[in-house]
Amino acid sequence: MSALNTGESLTADRKDPSPQVTQARLGLLDGSAISLSGLCIAHCLALPLVAAIAPMAAAGLGAEWVHLIFVLLAAPIGAVALLWPVRGQRPPTVMLAAGALGVSLLVVGLLVEPQWETAATVAGGFGLATAHILNWHRRARSHPQHL
Repeated sequence: MSALNTGESLTADRKDPSPQVTQARLGLLDGSAISLSGLCIAHCLALPLVAAIAPMAAAGLGAEWVHLIFVLLAAPIGAVALLWPVRGQRPPTVMLAAGALGVSLLVVGLLVEPQWETAATVAGGFGLATAHILNWHRRARSHPQHL
């Protein structure tokens, strides 16, 4: 369908730096990031239950390397998905702030005492999930055919 038939201006289409297939991939990145945030939250909240039932299993799942992997995956996925322009527009400040706060809280979770680790990590996971949900909606308004 041409831009004239949909009511969009031709200049708006030319401002979009990414091809349509990239928009679909970015949707996949946001979906992956939301899933990763959910997995991170589930991990943090379920770990005490697993520790009570099977202490040996909890020892491996509660290791710092698991948290580090979540942070190392979340930061680059979040940066690419949240910073990519949509129709030539800058990402909203609230969305970027939620993403930055989420990643910051995940890093804080690595550095604080164990009693604060779960709270910081869960809050960070929710912050990142919120940012990616906002981003998903932002792109859906610009490219509804790709989500």
